Amino acid sequence: MANGIDPSASMAALFGARVRRLRTAAGLTQAELGDRTHVVSTRITQIERASGAKPTLDLARALDRALGADDLLVELWPYVYREAFPDWSRKFMEYAERAVVVREYAAHVVPGLLQTEGYARAVLGLDALLDGEAQLEERVTARMGRQARLGSPARPELCVILDESVLRRPVGGNAVMRAQLARLLDVAADRHITVQVLPFDQGGHEAMGGSLTILTLPDGLEVAYTEGSDYGQLIEEPVNVTRYKVIYDRLRAVALPPLMSLGMIRSTMEGDYRGSNIPSRSERRRLAQEQLQQSGRRQLRGGGRRAPVRRPGP
Repeated sequence: MANGIDPSASMAALFGARVRRLRTAAGLTQAELGDRTHVVSTRITQIERASGAKPTLDLARALDRALGADDLLVELWPYVYREAFPDWSRKFMEYAERAVVVREYAAHVVPGLLQTEGYARAVLGLDALLDGEAQLEERVTARMGRQARLGSPARPELCVILDESVLRRPVGGNAVMRAQLARLLDVAADRHITVQVLPFDQGGHEAMGGSLTILTLPDGLEVAYTEGSDYGQLIEEPVNVTRYKVIYDRLRAVALPPLMSLGMIRSTMEGDYRGSNIPSRSERRRLAQEQLQQSGRRQLRGGGRRAPVRRPGP
């Protein structure tokens, strides 16, 4: 236990202990390591003691390079970053990483596991408490990193129900939305992933207050998680989890079947979010009407071709 810091106390403490061990092995002082990573020596002290602000992703990368850690510190960083979240949120993330089945109803945005980088950046950038571009990039990197599990042998079964509003709301603009909807079409070809859409014409339902996720863990334990724009709640009591499972099953029953859902996603992508250089049908109709009106005004002003004027003879 170096300097009285217990590495098991937190991920930040473990990260700091690794930095100190690597620095000592490299024969560097804190000031020398600070010079190599372009931070003051007191910042290195804070990291090794797990005090002060947590290291940024850029600093973790710089420390990894300076100490020749072979990505050890970069791989530890997401766990340090996660400690900034509330206890219930961290616990949900831990459950999600082990889940063998993930069932999710998304009320507002595409679920993080299926977001493109551009869409994730647009969504995360809406946080009023965001502390600058560097923090945004950290969050995007962490979110993209969690998607790696979908391509691993331990990937979960993923069942997603998207509210139609998720398709219609142009988060990030047309180009971002078109790429995001194209990704949904691509991932839906994976037999481990099912995507359905809950259309507006189904009316009200029990989950209108926010999104809902139900996780099944390897031992059969199930937990639920509800989330709104500025809150989240982890539900572990079996009786309450069962209630949310019933709600999810009802949503799935009234959602469009997978093939019809993909058809709706495709038509939305090609209709609402076509390329910016291709006008929509209504826009083409409006332009055609304007051209006809302009042509008519020119004819009225010109009156057609003028007849030659006869001049009197001498």
